[in-house]
Amino acid sequence: MHALVVYESMFGDTEQVARAIAEGLSTRAVVRVVSVDGAPTPVPDTVDLVVVGGPTHAFGMSRPNTRSSAARQDERAAGGTDRGVREWLAAAGPLHGRLAAAFDTHARTRLPGSAAGAIDRRLRHLGARIVAPAHSFYVTGMQGPLDSGERDRALRWGVDLAELAAAVPGRAG
Repeated sequence: MHALVVYESMFGDTEQVARAIAEGLSTRAVVRVVSVDGAPTPVPDTVDLVVVGGPTHAFGMSRPNTRSSAARQDERAAGGTDRGVREWLAAAGPLHGRLAAAFDTHARTRLPGSAAGAIDRRLRHLGARIVAPAHSFYVTGMQGPLDSGERDRALRWGVDLAELAAAVPGRAG
């Protein structure tokens, strides 16, 4: 099985989660982990499982204006503000029958909204077969760092995703 983990990260926390998920996936898959800036469009036919994640901005996936706002708040904000997960998904092409999962990072709050939920809906709209419910990983504040234990939780979720994907009847690869 071949997996592609695509992430958007401004302050490095979502990247840490993506890399931990990829490490977990690597127990049963050949994995490529890539920032949304370098993610392939369309998704190559050789990819069986697509895992997509980003930070929660304004109750959902980031937009150019929320990325610009985050970049103005801290010079550590990585990358540009032109392409986020939202824009990548719009260009990713159909994912008919491909396996997929979504994740996000956000602070522990009672506020509604989640980038993972929005990513999950987009993946379904593109025709992907979702192998696990959208998953959130927590940061201590908008600029991080990750809450204690979240990297390990992401690693375990990656292992779980690999096992779930391998058990899907009729999956490609």
